[in-house]
Amino acid sequence: MEVTEANLQLLAGYLQQTLSADPNVRRPAEKLLESTELQQNYPILLLNLIDKAQMDMTTRVAGAIAFKNYIKRNWAAHLDSDGPDRIHESDRNTIKTLIVTLMLHSPVALQKQLSDAVSIIGKYDFPKKWPQLIDEMVERFASGDFNVINGVLQTAHSLFKRYRYEFKSQALWEEIKFVLDRMAKPLTDLLQATMQLTKVHENNADALKVIYGSLVLVNKVFFSLNSQDLPEFFEDNINTWMGAFIQQLAADVPSLRTADDEDAGVLEHLRAQVCENICLYAKKYDEEFKPFMEQFVTAVWELLVKTSLQTKYDSLVSHALQFLSVVAERQHYQSIFENPEILAQICDKVVIPNLDIRPSDEEIFEDSPEEYIRRDIEGSDIDTRRRAACDLVKTLSINFEQKIFGIFGQYLERLLTKYKENPATNWRSKDTAIYLVTSWASRGGTQKHGITQTSELVPLPEFCARQIIPELERPNINEFPVLKAAAIKYVMVFRSILGPQVLASCLPQLIRHLPAESSVVHSYAACSVEKILTMRDASNTIVFGPQILAPYTNELISGLFATLSLPGSGENEYVMKAIMRSFSVLQSAAMPFMGVALPRLTEILTQVAKNPSRPHFNHYLFETLALCIKIVCQADTSAVSSFEEALFPVFQGILQQDIVEFMPYVFQMLSVLLEMREGTGTIPEPYWALFPCLLSPALWDRTGNVTPLIRLISAFIKQGSAQIQALGKLSGILGIFQKMIASKANDHEGFYLLQNLLSYYPPAEIQTNLRQIFGLLFQRLSLSKTPKYLSGIIIFFSFYVIKFSGSQMAQLIDEIQPNLFGMLLDRVFITEMGKVPKEQDRKMVAVGVTKLLTETPEILQQQYATFWPRLLHSLIDLFERPPEKLMGLEIGEPAGVAEDPDAGYQVAFAQLTHAQPNQQDHLAEIKDARQFLATSLSKFAQARAGEFSTLLSPLEPEYKQVLQKYCDQAGVRIA
Repeated sequence: MEVTEANLQLLAGYLQQTLSADPNVRRPAEKLLESTELQQNYPILLLNLIDKAQMDMTTRVAGAIAFKNYIKRNWAAHLDSDGPDRIHESDRNTIKTLIVTLMLHSPVALQKQLSDAVSIIGKYDFPKKWPQLIDEMVERFASGDFNVINGVLQTAHSLFKRYRYEFKSQALWEEIKFVLDRMAKPLTDLLQATMQLTKVHENNADALKVIYGSLVLVNKVFFSLNSQDLPEFFEDNINTWMGAFIQQLAADVPSLRTADDEDAGVLEHLRAQVCENICLYAKKYDEEFKPFMEQFVTAVWELLVKTSLQTKYDSLVSHALQFLSVVAERQHYQSIFENPEILAQICDKVVIPNLDIRPSDEEIFEDSPEEYIRRDIEGSDIDTRRRAACDLVKTLSINFEQKIFGIFGQYLERLLTKYKENPATNWRSKDTAIYLVTSWASRGGTQKHGITQTSELVPLPEFCARQIIPELERPNINEFPVLKAAAIKYVMVFRSILGPQVLASCLPQLIRHLPAESSVVHSYAACSVEKILTMRDASNTIVFGPQILAPYTNELISGLFATLSLPGSGENEYVMKAIMRSFSVLQSAAMPFMGVALPRLTEILTQVAKNPSRPHFNHYLFETLALCIKIVCQADTSAVSSFEEALFPVFQGILQQDIVEFMPYVFQMLSVLLEMREGTGTIPEPYWALFPCLLSPALWDRTGNVTPLIRLISAFIKQGSAQIQALGKLSGILGIFQKMIASKANDHEGFYLLQNLLSYYPPAEIQTNLRQIFGLLFQRLSLSKTPKYLSGIIIFFSFYVIKFSGSQMAQLIDEIQPNLFGMLLDRVFITEMGKVPKEQDRKMVAVGVTKLLTETPEILQQQYATFWPRLLHSLIDLFERPPEKLMGLEIGEPAGVAEDPDAGYQVAFAQLTHAQPNQQDHLAEIKDARQFLATSLSKFAQARAGEFSTLLSPLEPEYKQVLQKYCDQAGVRIA
């Protein structure tokens, strides 16, 4: 693809089409760009388009986003597999040559996308393959052009941000040192120069906005560079930085104050970042920070007291409160908070005002319920005042429990009294009271169980009985919706503490609130019901089983489905998850509702397939459908045809329209339906019409499709191998096997497919391909030997020995290369088999190796005989030692598998819990592999009495003792 004017115009046209709201215009353009992106010069063409000033800005932004996504998809794709590099080497070098300069002279809208692309490239190439990047960036600090400087700082922020959360390692230390050696001093110089410029330009509002914007970015980069450890340079210059932070907290520039109540201005961003930086130092480097502590506590306190309740200050107040929480946690700073008067002031001037619900919060509650829920119960309220105030309350309650109890007790009494005086006007006081109790009493918990540890001084069940249940019992479910939501949340959060009896009285009230008009109220009601239904007692029995649910089942199921018809809740993930959970608990008791539920679920699927936009909702929808199939077909296997009749048209539509988000789900559902048919006869025609499409290479290029497609192909092999043979499709399946085995990410899928072929496909045709198959396995072994692949190949060859014979395997391997079988034993089996992680796989390896030792004459030949005692030694180690931890993915655990339906949607592949494949134990008849070894050795010893003692003699005495123990347990003798 040449970089020509004609190609630029063509690319611009397709980019404009990708912005179309009409899927018939948008999707073909997206597919075309996807198909051309691997051509040489494609990224260079994109960069030229982005740089073209006369091009429409919307198209340039679309190009910048497309470029960033191209880099994200392809820059490191070859590192995950042994496939070819998707980006030509010359393109890589050209991108790295052009991108920094292009980013720095681009408008802000483009700069952000290009900066992200630089950070993605930097993640893989910096510093080893791109050492000049940092020097190129630091040079621009001297330009004096703050638009350029801010571009450099933005890129540095994107590039170094990962230092905040990456695990410590030698490579990371070396990289940070490389950066600090080149960046720490210029950054400090830039800080000082920029602080000076704030005075020089104090009367120039436009210049000040850019200059203070630079300080925000300087502070962000400072945070990243200090996140792992305290660098020596910053420790030596701590006075410079802390002095600047004190000045920045105190800075009040009238021209930078914004009239907007909601959007934070540059001053708010700067102070919030300063609070984040000093919080980091107070938390991690308190020894070095100690001399500055009181000064900062005073500055932050003064800032909090004078900051009003407008939304634009939320991030600032949140970080300031977090700083006070960190200080209060530290033993040697607690003297600051010991004084009851200071504690009372903190409660009065900081905690209570920030716990109160504000008009802006009420607005979000009504107009943006999803945003309110996301902040309130999904834990993304990290930057909200309420969350930070709650955390401060919790910290103070833990460290000053007795003093705080008295202070908060008085406030609580006051708030509840105020509410009683006039509930209609003062309902906000009770809302604050509930929040105060929640944060005051909480000591610890988990997402799965809610709060599990609380303060003994706060009687939570009593508060629930007196203050929460009366709110839920009010006849009008639409009255005081914010207060209703707070009451429901209280039940949800403290469910593990309140106990089954209290929850049993709350459950009908929660169900009663499902039809509430407020999206937040009915979402909280559904979420609470779902979480209560997951609860288990000490014996792991579900607390609220079908019998307890029986009186409410009708109201619960009909209420949940009716909620999906309420405005704004057509795709409510909490409601769909509650439907899934209810069916999961009810099991066969859900049968009477299936007649209504299934057509409704199919109708919803048809609707959402037109424009998938709610990934969590979609995930739980497919979970629910899979669960319904399971429940109904357990009662009546023939019902599978009714499901096929209802769902096949929808599934075919999804596949024909190439709805990428739903394909992995559809393949899982087809696998479930096909597996339900096992043993009932031939596979119906609609499945076979679909089969050739499943082998299409384009489907296998999408990582999310791989695991469910392998499972679906395996189901076809298991039930319809004769027809696959008749259709001549084995070569297509072997092509997929070859692609899988070459990939580091998917080699375990290749082994799974191969096991199914060897188990169920007509042996004659497979045998003719075995040499080629084994050749591919050894080729990958020599080219790219990962711990995961080694485990996979050991398990596979063990399976082969069990299925066919060790002799057949040894002969076949030695035909590929003389003595290759010995090398496999020596360098793979003997050294690596202890690392096989899963119990069932270890059993397979143990039985396979036992058969090699006792039923494979080839291993007794002169060139291999020395491996016999070493192989036995390794097998005893396998039994006696725990599996060694593998780096990376474990064998048989596909990437992105969600162990629990709560894990929800994941971009690449989300395993449906209710569509889990059945785990097959190929060795169910062998209960104990140790006894199998003992019995097999006993037979072998009898058959080859003379040879056996010679073979056994090199074995160390302690290993012989272990072997004797196995024989005693099996009741056999070997000597």
